[in-house]
Amino acid sequence: MNARRAAILPGLAFLILAPAVHTQSSTPREETWITNGMVHAIARTTDTVYIGGDFTYVGPYTRNGVPISASSGKPVGTFPKVNGEVCACAADGSGGWFIGGYFTQVGGVDRNRLAHIRADGSVDPTWNPNVSGGTIVALAVAGSTVYAGGGFTSIGGQARHNIAALDASTGQATAWNPNPNGVVSALAVSGSTIYAGGGFTSIGGQARNYIAALDASTSQATAWDPNAGGSYPSVSALAVSGSTVYAGGDFTSIGGQTRNNIAALNASTGQATAWNPNANNYVSTLAVSGSTVYAAGYFTSIGGQTRNYIAALNASTGQATAWNPNANNVVSAFAVSGSTAYAGGGFTTISGQARNYIAALNASTGQATAWNPNATGSVEALAVSGSTVYAGGHFTSIGGQTRNYIAALDTSTGQATAWNPNATGSVEALAVSGSTVYAGGHFTSIGGQTRNYIAALNTSTGQATAWNPNATRDTPYPCYILTLAVSGSTVYAGGDFTSIGGQGRFLIAALNASTGQATAWNPHPNSYVHTLAVSGSTVYAGGEFTSIGAQTRNCIAALNASTGQATAWNPNADGSVSALAVSGSTVYAGGYFATIGGQTRKWIAALDASTGQATAWNPNASQTVLALAVSGSTIYAGGWFTSIGGQARNRIAALNASTSQATPWNPNAGGGVEALAVSGSTVYAGGGFPTIGGQPRPNFAQFDLPLPTAVDGSDWILY
Repeated sequence: MNARRAAILPGLAFLILAPAVHTQSSTPREETWITNGMVHAIARTTDTVYIGGDFTYVGPYTRNGVPISASSGKPVGTFPKVNGEVCACAADGSGGWFIGGYFTQVGGVDRNRLAHIRADGSVDPTWNPNVSGGTIVALAVAGSTVYAGGGFTSIGGQARHNIAALDASTGQATAWNPNPNGVVSALAVSGSTIYAGGGFTSIGGQARNYIAALDASTSQATAWDPNAGGSYPSVSALAVSGSTVYAGGDFTSIGGQTRNNIAALNASTGQATAWNPNANNYVSTLAVSGSTVYAAGYFTSIGGQTRNYIAALNASTGQATAWNPNANNVVSAFAVSGSTAYAGGGFTTISGQARNYIAALNASTGQATAWNPNATGSVEALAVSGSTVYAGGHFTSIGGQTRNYIAALDTSTGQATAWNPNATGSVEALAVSGSTVYAGGHFTSIGGQTRNYIAALNTSTGQATAWNPNATRDTPYPCYILTLAVSGSTVYAGGDFTSIGGQGRFLIAALNASTGQATAWNPHPNSYVHTLAVSGSTVYAGGEFTSIGAQTRNCIAALNASTGQATAWNPNADGSVSALAVSGSTVYAGGYFATIGGQTRKWIAALDASTGQATAWNPNASQTVLALAVSGSTIYAGGWFTSIGGQARNRIAALNASTSQATPWNPNAGGGVEALAVSGSTVYAGGGFPTIGGQPRPNFAQFDLPLPTAVDGSDWILY
């Protein structure tokens, strides 16, 4: 099957044109939530937009670093968005944060790898160390100095290799310059000593293998020399408690003793103490709280016990305590604040609970608290300041909600509503009528009920109504609903099924909106139906069929809404039709065809609703068109094209309904656009794109378009 997706067009919005029109915005609305998977269907009411697809999460567009409430797990106030991975963060002591990583912009301000975010959420306009030659992976703050480690060649206006001390007010590098010959991955400060770990073999003017103590005044290495070793040794975690320095990483010896990946070192001599948890794999982060040493990383055994990726160790014996969150994947970041331990990494369950990449754990019991920011990607850095947790990593959203395959967003706030039908499989089609949302796809349960591939959901509660057409398909083929359309008391469905509504119906059916029973209407196509649109007494169908309604019809047809018979209308496409939209006397079609309506038309066409002939309108797309929506004099198209309407347009475009030329509107999607809906001055786009409108906003976006203005300055009216 070539094209499974269909654009669902629940309604059309028409705009009375003005002599002068504002330029449309190509930037997505900031507040509208995004998803962690593809969006295949969109339907809109006055105050709610419904989306369906392959996602399991909806949440705010935060990007890679965000302050989160320690109470709610939601993003805190206004914060600048970071355009690349955040690998390290540290509180500035005044309610703000220093962050480091792979980014080049913070809040739209150029900041290479290192930035200071002030307490009010703004980017510090003067603090700009402008790192070059690499990245920042470790940060530590001590008084008026920020210590930075990583793999770089210049910072703060000076040549500095891999480690530097920066003035916390100006961002300028101080004279302090240990100049290691390899990356610095870990930093810890204790009084006048800076402990560094990483991949170096010389630092501070001395030979030091992977770990060293540096004088905070002179930058020279002290006599302290634990001398880590192993096959491919590195020290990636450091923590200091009193007279003990704890080290973690990838080593087999340190401080003169055999120690696997974790050790306690005497802060005076550098010798390993008797403390020996003996981790069986890499330790990436350490934290000390009272008599407990918390360790996290890639290990599955530590302290004499099975511990998956995270453990609490007795600071005296090195034995693992009973504390056992048992993560299902690596833990890369860790922070402790009072009675709460925060963990970040690549896990999706921890302490027996579903937690995507970030969690709060009871520091005594190891149980996950209710706190659940629910990130869309790995969390690599954590820091706590008062009632706020700063999380950094490689994600686009954090602080959202679990929504399996279907969700409702408030059109005012852009946030998910409580509506949560919780489907068990993908939702491919949506349509709204009154207080009912019709959903079709590949699910077998939705709205709290068993519903095979098609359901009606209450718009208030999300519960499935009694309406149950119960689609089925003869084996071995899978069953699914690809397209839905509602007209009065009838719900039209297309897809891949052999029975629905209690009757044998092949690939297309009309269902009674009250009972769910199939009506006598039975066009019986010989192949898939991908898209449906209803206009008056006509049902337009597009797909891969070569016969439908008892007539030969190639991929597109007009069906009598009463009899199911194909009318004389016959555009005769030479390839699949994936999208349809009707406006007045014109039927717009998109798909995989090269000829339609008797003319050469690449992937998109306008057809006369009376004759089926292609009009002169010819945007000539360079590739597939999968979605169409009409608003007044504008045709919105989505798909896989890179040019359309005579312009370079990546996968989404607005076309003039008279000239077929592309308008200046250019959101420039980074992947396929499969669903479009227009309501008034708002355009919604869904698909599998990672970026759109110049931003990494995956899968769903809202564009608020300015209303046209009349010559006399008054607004035109939307109907």
